[in-house]
Amino acid sequence: MMERKPLPIGIEDFKEVIDSGYYFVDKTLMIKDLIVNKVKVGLFTRPRRFGKTLNMSMIQRFFEKTDESNAYLFDGLKISEFPECMQYQGQYPVISLSLKSMKQGSYKDAFHMFKVLIAREYDRHKDILKSGKISDSERDLFHSILDQKAEDAFYLDSIKFLSDIMVKYYNKNVIILIDEYDVPLENAFYQGVYTDMVNLIRSVFESALKTNPSLDRAFLTGCLRVSKESIFTGLNNLDIFTIISPMFTDSFGFTPDEITDILKYYKLEDKANEIKDWYDGYLFSDTQIYNPWSTINHIKNLTVNPNYPCKPYWSNTSSNEIVKRLIEESNDRMKNAIEELINGTPVKAQIYEDITYGTIDVNSEYIWSFLLFTGYLKVTAYETIGDETYYEMVIPNTEVKSIYKNTIRAWFEKKINTDSRTDILEAILKADAEKLEDLLCTWMVNTISCFDEQENYYHGFVTGLVSGFNGYMVVSNRESGNGRFDLVVKQRSKWNYAAILEFKIVDKYNQMTKACEDALKQIEEKDYEASLRDEQYENIAKLGVCFCQKRCRVKSGGVDRFEY
Repeated sequence: MMERKPLPIGIEDFKEVIDSGYYFVDKTLMIKDLIVNKVKVGLFTRPRRFGKTLNMSMIQRFFEKTDESNAYLFDGLKISEFPECMQYQGQYPVISLSLKSMKQGSYKDAFHMFKVLIAREYDRHKDILKSGKISDSERDLFHSILDQKAEDAFYLDSIKFLSDIMVKYYNKNVIILIDEYDVPLENAFYQGVYTDMVNLIRSVFESALKTNPSLDRAFLTGCLRVSKESIFTGLNNLDIFTIISPMFTDSFGFTPDEITDILKYYKLEDKANEIKDWYDGYLFSDTQIYNPWSTINHIKNLTVNPNYPCKPYWSNTSSNEIVKRLIEESNDRMKNAIEELINGTPVKAQIYEDITYGTIDVNSEYIWSFLLFTGYLKVTAYETIGDETYYEMVIPNTEVKSIYKNTIRAWFEKKINTDSRTDILEAILKADAEKLEDLLCTWMVNTISCFDEQENYYHGFVTGLVSGFNGYMVVSNRESGNGRFDLVVKQRSKWNYAAILEFKIVDKYNQMTKACEDALKQIEEKDYEASLRDEQYENIAKLGVCFCQKRCRVKSGGVDRFEY
């Protein structure tokens, strides 16, 4: 493995990837498609960490006119086979901005970051001031923006102004690249300053993209398309390529053939099935796509340890906040839909491509569009009824399912830490079956259940409810007598009270009572009390608990009392 190319984890500069000899999944035919299809202003929306920034860097290195040619970067790549496209290489002045760092806690700080980003791009082009074609007033404004001393209003027109003077210098219209344009919008939504940020981005984009005679073409990337009415007002030349659009479907993320090539290169062909189960499953139009970030992270770990287990590498992306919000604020209907998704049942809904962050609270149905475009759902089928199209959507893969489940688990832990549960502990220690059954059923109805792993789910559910009490400890799956009990709750420093809970899971409601009786019989026959008697607990409660979906039945075996 030592001779093989390293994987470019977190490397987003195309030139660095090529110059440093990193493994590169060739996406240069995207450039050919941009040229052939004459895309004037194109917005590409894909989930976070699907290669948008690296592709934008690739586009910049291809088109940008520089003192030292970048043509060698494309030697041997697919685009080099098309001389009619290569004639565009290195022919244009390019303005390139990434807005992904505009994640500040206030609008003031975010606007300051915008000024910093603009100043950096001005600094990259400061040689144009050497031209005698630039007027003194233009030179002064350029310096004031470069030094971040210009009045705020000038920054609204700063991209267009830069393009105007670049045209004077190069005698050629400018290509504008804006990466992750909606990161500041998403952050502003959660920070409560969404309207201010929309006004800023709209003003900048109208100036740079709509009323700009210096523009040759522009390409933007983001996670959501955002409605024309909110950001791209009047921009009639805008082409939007979402995950359900038929063009550029394989430009972001890895196709199955590309995954096959990677695994063959690193001699990891035997890992294909587990990687497919965890990181495949996305559909961009009709093209099957793997999550590139998670895939290369896992393959890198496999090159070090071939037995390294799969895990959710994508779980700390910013858009997870949407899933968290969905779960924390969901009503009963939403809770049921989430449960069905986790258990493999599709959700059916209309898709709204022109959603905005500001409308997420207006219509509860918009959440499915957010989840689809941010990578948490995939379309498996659709049906047009009259003039409306309904899409069936499922969770794409094991990685994303684990994100849902971990978010639900964190929400559940937060909920039990803020709710009093002493009545549950009391009912258990007193073997009060009727009260415990009522309490457990109430909790079941008010939480989101993961029935795809029934036994683990129910066991964890009850363990969470009875954990965290001062003076008590919870023990699970421990040997005692002639077997292993499911759960024991016992006092820590005194030996007055303890309880044994044995769980059963059934498919039909009419099986629940018998299952509880079987659980109590198992406690007796396996003598699960043995270890508690050895510890000299005086009162040992016995409970048989049965679950069927969101219902619970509890039977009491009474409280055995001992004197030592």
